Parts: sequence; C-alpha cells; structure tokens
Amino acid sequence: MTIDAMETVTVQILGKEYKLSCPAEEREGLMQAARQLDARMRDIKSGGVIGLERVAVMAALYLSYELLQNRSAAKKDADSAGRIDRLLSQADEELQAIDQLNERGRHNP
Repeated sequence: MTIDAMETVTVQILGKEYKLSCPAEEREGLMQAARQLDARMRDIKSGGVIGLERVAVMAALYLSYELLQNRSAAKKDADSAGRIDRLLSQADEELQAIDQLNERGRHNP
C-alpha cells in the first residue's frame, strides 16, 4: 500500500477529535465504527460511569463481546449450511439410485 492510497479521517468520540489514517476505501467503515463507539461510550457515560479510561475499556469490552457472539452465530450458520448441503447431496444420491432401480425395472419386466 502506498502513502497516496491513505487518507486522513477525523472522527469525534465523546466530543474529542481524533485524526486517523486509513485507506480511502475503508474510510466509511472507519467512520461508522467511530460513530458506533461514540454512541456506546455515551451510553456507558450516561449510566454514571466516571473516567474516560473506564468508559473506553467498558465500551471495548462490550463491543468485543458482541463481535465474539456474532462470530459464534456466523460459525453456527455456516455449520448448519454445511449439514444441509450434505443432506441434500445424500438425498440427491438416493433419488438417483431410485431412478436407476426404476429404470432397470422397466428394462427387465
């Protein structure tokens, strides 16, 4: 990646500006992540949590937990899709075997 492909993005989190460098194609995703983090930190802060460091750690913990939950759900979905594919394949093989038996029966009355 070249320096030319990077751009500076300014995000606001809890009223503070942060300048970050990222590839141009990742700009919108980074801004969306910053908005999500800002919203989560504001929620935590409004709950009475004092101290920016504590708010940031709690927000990171909650977001990490959600990420792990989503990964787990995605893995379960992928596992289920794999099982369904295997069952469909087995059903297709059984139908082909039945077709072959029926075909033999027609030729050998």
